[in-house]
Amino acid sequence: MSDNGSSRTKVTARDLALAAKATVNDLTGFEPETVSGLQWDGDTWLVTVEVCELVRVPNTTDVLASYVVQLDDNGGLLGYKRERRYLRGEAENR
Repeated sequence: MSDNGSSRTKVTARDLALAAKATVNDLTGFEPETVSGLQWDGDTWLVTVEVCELVRVPNTTDVLASYVVQLDDNGGLLGYKRERRYLRGEAENR
């Protein structure tokens, strides 16, 4: 419980991003590079985290992956999945 008597504390975007990065690191062993998305879908937070799964030379051919971490409104883990894999130097075609 917070000091002001409220039964809920406000979870910040930073808190959600840090929780998602820690989750990806804990579950995959890959070091997160960045958070590329943060979205409320009406029920849960969806946080997209980018990681390097395979280092190559030159680094433009590194294999990166996007993981989507699903968190509740308190930052608790509900699920995660690898959304896609791509090369670092690859332009997005969406």
